[in-house]
Amino acid sequence: MSYAPPLDDLAFLLHRVFEVARSGIPGYAELDPDTTAAILSEAGRLATERLAPVSRAGDLEGCRFENGVVRVPEGFKAAYDAVRAGGWTALDLDPDYGGQGMPTLMNSITGEMFVAANMALDMYWGLTHGAYNAIHAHGTAEQKATYLPKFASGEWTGTMNLTEPQCGTDLGLLRTRAEPRGDGTYSVSGQKIFISSGEHDLAENIIHLVLARIPGGPPGVKGLSLLIVPKFLPTPEGTLGARNGVSCGAIERKMGIHGNPTCVMNYDGATGFLIGEPHRGLRAMFTMMNEARLAVAAQGLAQGAAALAQASAYARDRRQGRALPAPAEPGAPADPLIVHPDIRRALMDMRAFVEGGRALMIWDAMFLDRARAGDAEAEGLAALLTPVLKGFLTDRGFAATVEAQQVFGGHGYIEDWPMSQLVRDARITMIYEGTNGIQALDLVGRKLAQDGGAPMRAFLAIVKDFLREAEAGTDAEFKATFLDPLAAAIGDLEAAVLTFLRVGMTNPNAALAGSTDFLHLLGLVCLGLMWARMARAADGDTAFDRAKRLTARHYMTRLLPETALRRARIEADPEPLLTLPAEAF
Repeated sequence: MSYAPPLDDLAFLLHRVFEVARSGIPGYAELDPDTTAAILSEAGRLATERLAPVSRAGDLEGCRFENGVVRVPEGFKAAYDAVRAGGWTALDLDPDYGGQGMPTLMNSITGEMFVAANMALDMYWGLTHGAYNAIHAHGTAEQKATYLPKFASGEWTGTMNLTEPQCGTDLGLLRTRAEPRGDGTYSVSGQKIFISSGEHDLAENIIHLVLARIPGGPPGVKGLSLLIVPKFLPTPEGTLGARNGVSCGAIERKMGIHGNPTCVMNYDGATGFLIGEPHRGLRAMFTMMNEARLAVAAQGLAQGAAALAQASAYARDRRQGRALPAPAEPGAPADPLIVHPDIRRALMDMRAFVEGGRALMIWDAMFLDRARAGDAEAEGLAALLTPVLKGFLTDRGFAATVEAQQVFGGHGYIEDWPMSQLVRDARITMIYEGTNGIQALDLVGRKLAQDGGAPMRAFLAIVKDFLREAEAGTDAEFKATFLDPLAAAIGDLEAAVLTFLRVGMTNPNAALAGSTDFLHLLGLVCLGLMWARMARAADGDTAFDRAKRLTARHYMTRLLPETALRRARIEADPEPLLTLPAEAF
């Protein structure tokens, strides 16, 4: 699969829309145009030359399970080693443990490029990044010294082990046990399923972070603990010691991401090391889970971006039918697909999502970097946006791959073209790390009321402040085209919040019936804010700026009005949904 990194768009967002070097965020002053261009062009080159060329092999060949060992597809090891050699596995990690110490922002941006080029391969070091941060936040000094430098270098990789055959999201049903041995270690026994990168031959050691129950804990999620369970036990010198009692029992045959093994992991008295306090494991695991949800949001966006690029190229090249009212190219046997209005609609819808979603990911990364520097309001905003990004960007990213497949027509359905893989790979993003329905429930059931509603109020204030400031500095046409639609969407959002406040206390199920609509409503407003900001920044007469303003107009006039539909659904009577007998379904 071919790939071209969006370097011009990233430069526009970083330096004209968000003006990152002047933002005052710690570490951002060094992110001048020359520095970011050097980093991103090198990341783009790696994605184009090393990751994308082996994506097809990853899909067709898949992973092989041989006598308990998983063999990755042809070319994956060389590509992984190239990523390691360039230091990309440690871009924003702590320099005290082998990291480069760059802001989260740069890891987020390069991550989109790597995922768009080869999603299955990126997952190996993406999950390791989350395991690194979990141990960095909750581990002992000895644990940090043992595992973090190996994670940063990519010599070792990490996993997250939550799901079991009898429990997915409801972790209170978890059965894996960890019995203390009296020497500070635990004997871990149980089975975990759906473990991405649980076994492979890319790295010499795999470190599993495992949720389990240790004696003395209360039932339910409050009794869970988190343990480090290495494939090979490290020696005091940091080398590989004895093989631990953890093994891969099988890999799943699945719809997509064939180049990354989804493993059944068996723990048979494996040696584990407690992270953090006993019975407080979910708190430690949420450090990794929240990061994983944002990484999945980036996957949804990146697959949509890859699909848009493929569909745009195909529409310019493929000839089918004639333009109306007259042929666009009379001397050719047919006109290119790009002349047809409905093809243009599909491409513009995808473009508006991809470029708006890219801006939203950058905006969220800036909140994360502010939060790392101790900004409590930024931390609250990032928490509010996490389920929105995960749910909205993956729902819309998958829809973009399907729309792109439609542009290809019959060729989009056969394996000689890349669209089938993009659709199949994108589909998982709506499911893992908490299904999108769970994200919507989390948003409405927990995040709206978090800190007395302070993050939601802060978000509304940001949008309203932007509208006031922008209206004072722009003309009537700009206001009517870009600001008035955003103001109307904010009105829909506030009305939906008031609906939840009115009915939520007396009939919580009625509020939760509108949770998915609310997630999408808030996502649409987020992209509306991004597009209004981009339209204001694209104030030149270059082809790039003209295209950006046209795409912004398309979003404001054809996509953002969906907020009214979402509001109507939230305000609708939920009785039919809630009262139909279960046996009638």
